[in-house]
Amino acid sequence: MLYIVSTPIGNLKDITLRAIETLKAVHLIAAEDTRHTKILCKEYGIETPLTSYFEHNQSTKGDYILKYLKEGKSVALVTDAGTPGISDPGYSLIQLVRQHGVPVTVIPGPVALIAGLSLSGLPSDRFVFEGFLPVKAGARRKKLEDLRGERRTVIFYEAPHRMLKVLKDIEEVLDDPVVVCARELTKKFEEIQKAAASQLYAHFTKHKPRGEFVLLFNRKQE
Repeated sequence: MLYIVSTPIGNLKDITLRAIETLKAVHLIAAEDTRHTKILCKEYGIETPLTSYFEHNQSTKGDYILKYLKEGKSVALVTDAGTPGISDPGYSLIQLVRQHGVPVTVIPGPVALIAGLSLSGLPSDRFVFEGFLPVKAGARRKKLEDLRGERRTVIFYEAPHRMLKVLKDIEEVLDDPVVVCARELTKKFEEIQKAAASQLYAHFTKHKPRGEFVLLFNRKQE
């Protein structure tokens, strides 16, 4: 059995009893970054062996994990934060083992995009998650242009070092919409800001962006 196990997005206490039990019971934990997962394991006395599974080793490590599963052993798949398969390479492992008839189940838990949506105050009955915007400016602006007519709440993830470029593109391409910026969710310095993209750009020009971000907007609500 492959167990898809959700882990905290920040606060280590945001883990379910079932997740802890599963991580202790499986034969192997496949982690996006074993160094990061070791912190969680130490916190809860989890001594299960770890192996890495990330974007640049997924083709070879996927076969290794599949062989492990076919031997009748159990594996837990975890990401650095939140639910595996959401904007991380975990989906490819899930796809691989399903193709080979290996049973898969999920231990649900935190997801940053849902936490951000809950806090945003934006309509949550219909939304679209776009993951990370493209790194290259041309592709990023094209993606935003494609969203001009979108009336659902739009959700992105973004890294701190790209925040200024992304906010400037949102301002220019989407006519400076109101954006909700959720930063460091569940952590000590959690911060939620709601303002025009240009205002957020001015703020982060003066205050260097830090931590992981969830960006949301709904043009229908403006």
